[in-house]
Amino acid sequence: MTERLQNLTGLAPTAKLPAYDRSKLKSGILHLGPGAFFRAHFAPFTDAALAAAGGDWGIEVASLRTADVADHLNEQSGLYTMLIRDTSGTTAQVIGPILKAHVATRDPAGLLARLEDPAIRIVSLTVTEKAYGLDTLTGGLDLNHPDIAADLIHPHTPRGVVGYLVEGLARRRKKGTAPFTPLSCDNLPSNGAVLKRLVLEFASRIDPSLHDWIEQTVPFPSTMVDRITPASTDVTYADAERLTGRQDLAAIETEPFTQWVIEDHFANGRPAWEKAGVLMVEEVSAYEKMKLRMLNGAHSLLAYLGYIGGYEYIRDVMEDAGLAALARRHMSAAAATLDPVPGINLEHYAEELIARFANKAIAHRTYQIAMDGTQKLPQRLLEPATEALAYGSKAETYAIAVAAWMRYALGVDRNGKSYELRDPRAGEIADLLTDVPRNGAAVAATIFGLPGLFPAALAKNAAWTEDVANKLEILIQDNRLPLI
Repeated sequence: MTERLQNLTGLAPTAKLPAYDRSKLKSGILHLGPGAFFRAHFAPFTDAALAAAGGDWGIEVASLRTADVADHLNEQSGLYTMLIRDTSGTTAQVIGPILKAHVATRDPAGLLARLEDPAIRIVSLTVTEKAYGLDTLTGGLDLNHPDIAADLIHPHTPRGVVGYLVEGLARRRKKGTAPFTPLSCDNLPSNGAVLKRLVLEFASRIDPSLHDWIEQTVPFPSTMVDRITPASTDVTYADAERLTGRQDLAAIETEPFTQWVIEDHFANGRPAWEKAGVLMVEEVSAYEKMKLRMLNGAHSLLAYLGYIGGYEYIRDVMEDAGLAALARRHMSAAAATLDPVPGINLEHYAEELIARFANKAIAHRTYQIAMDGTQKLPQRLLEPATEALAYGSKAETYAIAVAAWMRYALGVDRNGKSYELRDPRAGEIADLLTDVPRNGAAVAATIFGLPGLFPAALAKNAAWTEDVANKLEILIQDNRLPLI
């Protein structure tokens, strides 16, 4: 059996190794949510910053739910392999900034102790949209979210991300130590502002003076993150072992492209990320809106049409000339809703996205991208569709995308086989659709009534909702869109 990756000694020459002394790293960042995206994005950027500019910014990570990734990282001294795939081949890089991994469900007190430790100066997050406990209708806390509800009752023993942040900051305040900087790296528009709003509301409900202290002393920078990162498979692990000479159960794979834009507002220092190519800016909104609407919106469009059309991967969808052309049309429509983005040519950006989606070396499942639609659609499709209609556009590609999501939400594939929606509102959707005739008009009318999802101006636009219903009827009949 191949030896496990645990140190940097004796690795295959095909593996790129950290270009700094790991023994000099100290824990300065605590990252919540050490999933594949964090390991393909945040950690490699930090790895590159350490190589380029030095410093001692080590990372501890914490999983709030499952233990597998944390266990694998601890077994491997925090090391793991990042595979970068393109049509020219696959390269392997061992990433080195992670020092330790925690599992909140095993040792919640230990995680709180790390949040309380003044050595931790940044607490970053990739926990997915649904973990925030955001009420999309009000923009505030979802008081029915299980973690929010439980943590408001027991704020000193939290289990959710907002609860942990508030309790960690409360302990800092009580001890008179400097706050950490919460850094959201999730695909939420104005993610820092959203996180700040939720943290402040939570704090106000348990201690108004804590609310005031956080508001006055804690920055919440927003970020834009971008790197296509499919779920790891047996092929990932086999290639990592082949290229490093070590077994690696924390290996991930990703594409060559990577981008990170961060608002440069930190309470107590940060790594020299700009030396690794990160764009440090005063205001990130133009970049994040571009990415959410052009990349993520087109990704969702292709994922829903692709999945219901029988395509397993986005690269397969892009081989369909009609769907590839539709993606271009949608990106053009999305670009029309954007203000100018500093330093970005939107036409070139769109062509770059098309090339990335078509990368045959990246096996990004349509089913993976399709999950959590009710959390993703508002910022990716529904808000820009509302704006496009207000500008006088017919917003046709948005109608196609929403119709495709509604068809996907029926939970039955082209062969009549049921599948799990993997959406936090899946049960609610299923209940609403009980006894609803499976035709476009009836299904669309029902889903348009899903509370808090569709902007009122969109749901009340008769011409556009009729267009959605008509396109949905076509998809219900044959899972394809001849009209694309």
